Amino acid sequence: MLVAHAAGIDGGRGVPGVVVVIDVIRAFTVSAWALARGASECRLVDTVAEAVALAAAIPGSVLSAEEEGLPVAGIPISNSPSMVRGTDLRGRVLVMRSSAGTRGAVACDRAERVLCAALVNATATARYLRWRNPERITLVATGAGDGYPEDRACAELLADLLLARRPPPLDHLLAPLRVTGRYRRLAQGAHPGFPAEDLQLCLALDTFDFAMESVGGRLVPVIPDAG
Repeated sequence: MLVAHAAGIDGGRGVPGVVVVIDVIRAFTVSAWALARGASECRLVDTVAEAVALAAAIPGSVLSAEEEGLPVAGIPISNSPSMVRGTDLRGRVLVMRSSAGTRGAVACDRAERVLCAALVNATATARYLRWRNPERITLVATGAGDGYPEDRACAELLADLLLARRPPPLDHLLAPLRVTGRYRRLAQGAHPGFPAEDLQLCLALDTFDFAMESVGGRLVPVIPDAG
């Protein structure tokens, strides 16, 4: 198994094989919570306009969107895991647009298989991929740059798990995040549309025991075949 790394929203564009798109804070933490709360699927889109139109076309759907990390007027859920956790999603579709994660998944135009991951389902994602045992896996940390080290930390954790290496403690991996001004603002609940409890939800390791696979923009939970 070859494990490669890429970064940025376009990190998976043109990449063959299996691509794992990572967005810890906060898109794929939101997705995992939505699926755990009974959503039938999450629909991942590139733009807010697409999200609004798609949600309008799906009866009973719920819309979660942000623009440049900020709430969008008229859309009550701003890519917030705690807001999703408190919403009745049983049997409903969550339409999602985020500035990094959902766009990164949509950009994977040549991948044979696209998975979406965060810390909340990191071990389950690695376990699912080891079961699938593809020749090549590309881990895409969508939050590029020094201000978003949590996606890189998740990618490093996944790489260690995939290659049967002992990963460093999570606190060590997240140390670069915790010294940033962004972390302090999020922890204080000072970012619009991001309640303070969202940060704890996003940085919790292995809250869920399922991986998430996107097929044609439809994100659903997957687990290894027990049979």
